[in-house]
Amino acid sequence: MPSKHNLLAVILGGGAGKRLFPLTSQRSKPAVPLGGKYRLVDVPISNCINSDVIRMFVLTQYNSASLNRHIATTYRFSPFADGFVEVLAAEQTPESGEWYIRDWRIEALLILSGDHLYRMDYRQFLARHYETNADITVSVIPIAPDFASEFGLLKTDPEGRIIEFREKPTGEALEAMRVDTTSLGLTPDEARARPFLASMGIYVFKYDRLEEVLAEDTSPLDFGKEVIPASVHKYNVQAYLFNGYWEDIGTIAAFYKANLDMTSAIPPFNLFDAEAPMFTRARYLPPSKINKCEIRDSMISEGCIINGARIDKSLIGLRSRIGEGTHIDASYIMGADYYQTLEDMQRDTQANRPRVGIGDGSIIRRAIIDKNVRIGTNVRLLNEAGVENADGPDGSYYIRDRIIIVPKNGLIPDGTVV
Repeated sequence: MPSKHNLLAVILGGGAGKRLFPLTSQRSKPAVPLGGKYRLVDVPISNCINSDVIRMFVLTQYNSASLNRHIATTYRFSPFADGFVEVLAAEQTPESGEWYIRDWRIEALLILSGDHLYRMDYRQFLARHYETNADITVSVIPIAPDFASEFGLLKTDPEGRIIEFREKPTGEALEAMRVDTTSLGLTPDEARARPFLASMGIYVFKYDRLEEVLAEDTSPLDFGKEVIPASVHKYNVQAYLFNGYWEDIGTIAAFYKANLDMTSAIPPFNLFDAEAPMFTRARYLPPSKINKCEIRDSMISEGCIINGARIDKSLIGLRSRIGEGTHIDASYIMGADYYQTLEDMQRDTQANRPRVGIGDGSIIRRAIIDKNVRIGTNVRLLNEAGVENADGPDGSYYIRDRIIIVPKNGLIPDGTVV
């Protein structure tokens, strides 16, 4: 296997993130808070670091200021090391981007997504790429028939070479994409239960082959929908089977579920894996202060102040302040970027404005409360009517997939009922 010095990873920041709105109204998708204290981009970067992939570019297009700040303050390698994580803005010309990458004289390019939740040792992925002398290797995950039509599906020959690609097929076209996945390492029972292979949007390219592909068409290309399908019949395109937990969290419903799943007794994505830790910014916050509370099946991040609250199956983010008699149920509270000073709180009181945090006597159920939100006293965010989708007045809140979302820096006055 070539040296790690001949390998470069590029993490794609994605588009405007409309399906994750309003969480993406002021930040790019990779910068969206995850798991109480992380951001989405920490997932592929942590996978890279744990896999000894230490040269990374993060490619962004929209609302990249908070992502840039997070990258700059989090991933600082020793000045004596040659690792780096650097943001490349999409505004740069193709020529300047190519110069950046060519300057490292790489042999292989690892292309990753910035909005997936999974833990992978890329060394195994790369080993498959080099062992098969592939031009391109695609990471695939076995899928059950009930969900197969939601993905781009790949068909392989018995040796694992990809011979066909179809985007979200149905009916007979779907049935034609069945694969005997025992050839890729599944047991016979697993293969019968999950006979389809879905692309995970994770690729390894021989760098000179990628240059060749891009030279054929200089227009903007989508790897999953254009580059891979066009390459299947021209190059050696191999499949690498990943049989672990993987979640595309590009929608509000998927994002909500992935975060709340972390509160399970045995979570599908384990933040406590000491052999493959999740890295993020070190904030040096004090331990959380929890007074007279009842907390079940929940995770509480650092620096919180919680008084007399009941919290069930919820994720509580950094610096959260939760008042007396409040009930939080099945919700993700992202917390705050700062602590208010006494002077700030006095000004809020004088202005009859809620402080940052959640006021006394409020009930919040099945909700995502973004950072720096001010929720007053006796607020009820319940969506008891079961509304599927709605926009609150002046963007004060949104409902997507029956989940209430209060956007970053939002304000919900005392006594509000949603």
